[in-house]
Amino acid sequence: HSPLNTCYINLSLLRFISAELTRGYFLEHNEAKYTERRERVYTCMRIPKELEKLMFFGIFLCLDAFLYVFTLLPLRVFLAMFRFITLPCYGLRDRRLLQPAQVCDMLKGVILVICYFMMHYVDYSMMYHLIRGQSVIKLYIIYNMLEVADRLISSFGQDILDALYWTATEPKERKRAHIGVIPHFFMAVLYVFLHAILIMVQATTLNVAFNSHNKSLLTIMMSNNFVEIKGSVFKKFEKNNLFQMSNSDIKERFTNYVLLLIVCLRNMEQFSWNPDHLWVLFPDVCMVVASEIAVDIVKHAFITKFNDITADVYSEYRASLAFDLVSSRQKNAYTDYSDSVSRRMGFIPLPLAVLLIRVVTSSIKVQGVLAYVCVVLFYCGLISLKVLNSIVLLGKSCQYVKEAKMEEKLFNPVLTATPGKPAGKQQGTYKSTQGKASFTNQPMHQKENMPSLLVTSNSDQFLTTPDGEEKDISQDSSELKHRSAKKDLLEIDRFTICGNRID
Repeated sequence: HSPLNTCYINLSLLRFISAELTRGYFLEHNEAKYTERRERVYTCMRIPKELEKLMFFGIFLCLDAFLYVFTLLPLRVFLAMFRFITLPCYGLRDRRLLQPAQVCDMLKGVILVICYFMMHYVDYSMMYHLIRGQSVIKLYIIYNMLEVADRLISSFGQDILDALYWTATEPKERKRAHIGVIPHFFMAVLYVFLHAILIMVQATTLNVAFNSHNKSLLTIMMSNNFVEIKGSVFKKFEKNNLFQMSNSDIKERFTNYVLLLIVCLRNMEQFSWNPDHLWVLFPDVCMVVASEIAVDIVKHAFITKFNDITADVYSEYRASLAFDLVSSRQKNAYTDYSDSVSRRMGFIPLPLAVLLIRVVTSSIKVQGVLAYVCVVLFYCGLISLKVLNSIVLLGKSCQYVKEAKMEEKLFNPVLTATPGKPAGKQQGTYKSTQGKASFTNQPMHQKENMPSLLVTSNSDQFLTTPDGEEKDISQDSSELKHRSAKKDLLEIDRFTICGNRID
């Protein structure tokens, strides 16, 4: 180590430090990268607003389907019974005693009444004290199991109800390929009853958490929502999968609102309807609602960030939900809107309505003429709320459909699939390998040189012809097998449990 080498090292070290202190760089040399990063920040900032607009619209759709059970369904059942009783006076002008919609309404009404009387044999007080005697950790595990069971039974429940409706209204001249209406009816009654008990246990567990002294159970249950972020944020999502998750979040949030209403009713009854106790429950209710909103915003913000999905996709989802509402108002509609909401979101109003009627009738005692007058006025108010909500939703839905350029899909000719065969396997229409082709970008215009056909299958799927880039419909299935079949948002009508890939 000579003095010359030491001097050289010192000079190099000084130059290195000087270079580090004065080194510059130019971000415009990679303008595209930094512009993309800035757009991601703006997208995350837009997610709360766009998501809550979708949630707000979806919650009112669920409210409309839920109020239908209490308001218009009893009136429709009464009209169907009146038609059935007075049928001999008018004579048989057609082969049907009742229209398919009237048969479905009567089935819903009978299921609702039977399950309501069956719920009287379930003791809510005994269930409350049984759950209250369990430990905090055990209740936390029970609540998680109930959430999973609710999703599982919801995914299968609407299939049971649809099977009953179709079995009861299927044309008689066709070959019988079912076990009969009565077995399907008992399956539907059993499903609604079991689902109502499941929701009752959920509400009871939440009520125990509200009434616990240290609020530890409520805190643990709310922290469970943040575990949902870990289970969904780091998965691969496409627009269709995110649409299913958004529908599931809408259903979950509305169901939680009804559960909170049930908890408040039970607590107010225990304290003789003292309004001061409502302010005691108010902070806990706000904590539950705030945790749901925060979890949904964080979850959707990072899902869109990691999968490069823009915030405009939520307007497409909203337009798809609006399309369901508008199409159900057409003369050639093939389903009731409340059932369409059930298929789309997994929200089935019958079990929740049975439980709410059971709780309200046991919590509020109606005695005297004045009380009955108040009940009639309250029912008239519910009908007014339902009608007003339906009118506003229909107007907004027409606006969203028009903004998304989806009016042409409302007026396309509908081809009915042959029973027992999917629409994609009909002869003279498409080959079996072509059954999954649809619009790739839903809100865009259809090409003018393509025939636009809506095919309705037994699973209520909208299928259309493929894009013009695919030259021949009759090409080999081995070539089509390797293509990624993208699903249109209008096809996504089945409630799923997790965010797995569809195609």
